[in-house]
Amino acid sequence: MTSGSPLNPTLAELLPRARADLRAGVPVVVSGGGRHALVMAAEAVSPERLAAFRDQGEPVLAITRWRAQTLKARAYDGDLARLALPATATPDWIRAVADPVDDLATAMKGPFKALREGDADLHRLAVALAKSAHLLPAALVVTAKAVPAVLNLTRLNGPELDTLLSAKPVLNAVVSGRVPIALAGAGRVHIFRPEDGSEEHYAVEIGQPDRTRPVLTRLHSACFTGDVLGSLKCDCGPQLHTALAMMGEAGSGLLLYLNQEGRGIGLANKMRAYALQDQGFDTVEANHRLGFEDDERDFRIGSAILKNLGFDAARLITNNPAKVGMLEDNGVNVTERIEIKVGRSAENTAYLDTKARKSGHLL
Repeated sequence: MTSGSPLNPTLAELLPRARADLRAGVPVVVSGGGRHALVMAAEAVSPERLAAFRDQGEPVLAITRWRAQTLKARAYDGDLARLALPATATPDWIRAVADPVDDLATAMKGPFKALREGDADLHRLAVALAKSAHLLPAALVVTAKAVPAVLNLTRLNGPELDTLLSAKPVLNAVVSGRVPIALAGAGRVHIFRPEDGSEEHYAVEIGQPDRTRPVLTRLHSACFTGDVLGSLKCDCGPQLHTALAMMGEAGSGLLLYLNQEGRGIGLANKMRAYALQDQGFDTVEANHRLGFEDDERDFRIGSAILKNLGFDAARLITNNPAKVGMLEDNGVNVTERIEIKVGRSAENTAYLDTKARKSGHLL
């Protein structure tokens, strides 16, 4: 609890507020070890706030090692680099450093002065917080011994935030309702809401699966472009429809529809990745240039939903061994992996080949 009254928000309840603030361009405060960091998302900085930010101290732009590698900047902190902000830096310059989509048009951004002295823990948390808000993983940070109370900003305890961001997801069942499904017949949609205020996730129960037997399961990450628009850049839509048809034919099954768009980076960043793919980078290279890992999804969400619904074993429809491993590591016995090789086309062959070569998908 932040203090005193039970009406005050807990850290888990402050987290969605902090994410919304960052997305709106409002700074937040992250504190730990007797130090305080004033944090702004790099992509949302305005001229007025940048000027006020400089009044609080010397700003540093924190970026991940992947983005630093693209920029040929030194990542002295291992997983991230702290770049001193030039006195002449504008919001446009900050966004150009954070966002690789226009790298070819703005090639001369450096040289960069990467910091190697001092503690990077608060900068690391700032980048993780930006990631969790589905923003570019780059944050403007000013550290100080105190942040004036007159600044009415969301304040987060750093060590608790670190624990919260890395903890196993806690999901609460909200409601369920019957939905007849064209491809699968009788269905029931269950809504699950994470305690940290992030996106809700869905379980679609086909028929009446036997809780004492492994349930035919598809762990499917949301893909607006593929599932809704029928994009030919990926095989997500065909996989989704085929899995539902398999469950309908079997008479029962469970579709876990997880809101982890773009391998967990969010739709806006996924579109940035698509723009980079148009420049000739493959899907993994595009993620790296943006500053993300190959895959930012958390499949522990799937195991949590399965357990909540009373299942402890699954027959998993997937080409991705990582999904099998993550479920088994979190207490769900995967008795069978069922391949689902559909949707290959001239438009997505290179994408699928990259998934097989770089991400271990069995295609």
